[in-house]
Amino acid sequence: MTDHHVDPERAQFDAFKALPRDTVIHMLNLVRFRDTAAYPADHPLAGQDLTGAEAYAHYGTDSGPIFQRVGGRIVWRGTMETMVIGPEGERWDAIFVAEYPNSGAFMEMVTDPVYRQAVVHRQAAVETSRLIRCDPKASRPETVFG
Repeated sequence: MTDHHVDPERAQFDAFKALPRDTVIHMLNLVRFRDTAAYPADHPLAGQDLTGAEAYAHYGTDSGPIFQRVGGRIVWRGTMETMVIGPEGERWDAIFVAEYPNSGAFMEMVTDPVYRQAVVHRQAAVETSRLIRCDPKASRPETVFG
């Protein structure tokens, strides 16, 4: 796979901002790590030969307090075992759902100056990713299977 979806494109971010802002949101995260983290040359961790998973752990440590301060929480996480439907060979190293009280909380997080420093770890860690905004109340099990 050669896609490198690490940061949102402007049109994607604009679509996110255009959705309702006053409701709880879930963000489905699918993340594949680089074998070796790719920090900018002037970053203190450049040349330290960290794995992508290690760089992502730095991201979690540094961004976690901001995530919690804005009311975020992890509502589900799991480990990929096998692809049942989807491209053969596609793999995800981290899969989780983050909940925010509203999209404003997410916006507050991603614009926080400390978070913006922490995101360098994510950019160094991630080969590709998917971040999908979901409405946790939009679909009921009975509408899917009944």
